[in-house]
Amino acid sequence: MVEYIRGTVAELTPTYVVVEASGVGYGINITLPCFTALEGKGEAKLLIHEVVREDAWVYYGFLEESERTMFRLLIGVSGVGPNTARMILSSIPVLDLEQVIMTGDVRRLKGVKGIGAKTAERIIVDLKDKIKPTDSTLLLQPQSTSADFEESLAAMVMLGFPRPAAHKVLTKIYTAEPAIKVEAAIKKALAMM
Repeated sequence: MVEYIRGTVAELTPTYVVVEASGVGYGINITLPCFTALEGKGEAKLLIHEVVREDAWVYYGFLEESERTMFRLLIGVSGVGPNTARMILSSIPVLDLEQVIMTGDVRRLKGVKGIGAKTAERIIVDLKDKIKPTDSTLLLQPQSTSADFEESLAAMVMLGFPRPAAHKVLTKIYTAEPAIKVEAAIKKALAMM
């Protein structure tokens, strides 16, 4: 079983990367966040999930262990194949997806192309007990209760983002940079949503 592949990025598209390692080019399916992270990079190390079929060995690559773990949880749900799981992870970041599952947000899952109400409900029911609160920063209280934090949070909610998701992202931002200005925090949060 292949655990990871490290090498030169020979070809990159939004859904696929070819990584050359020791003279062999490995075709690896990736998510959109992975594509964004690999843009402009000459080298890459991708964690691999290998699917062996009758007609092919298919590789799925991830930069973070949390993304690969979530992918494996998703494909364990009846009716969710590797390409559907990849579509979900391309549409919803892992930490947001954990919150979607833990809060039972069927509407957000149905917003992913190819996911209907029954599949969304099945994902939530099957994975709710497998997502541990300790795996996620979603349940952490904000480190900053400053007026700037509250103003940034109010602005994100007014822009239409769910309060819990905005709260989580802003907590991460203000923990890393407690003195950040409101405008800069909102710009960073928008980039992370």
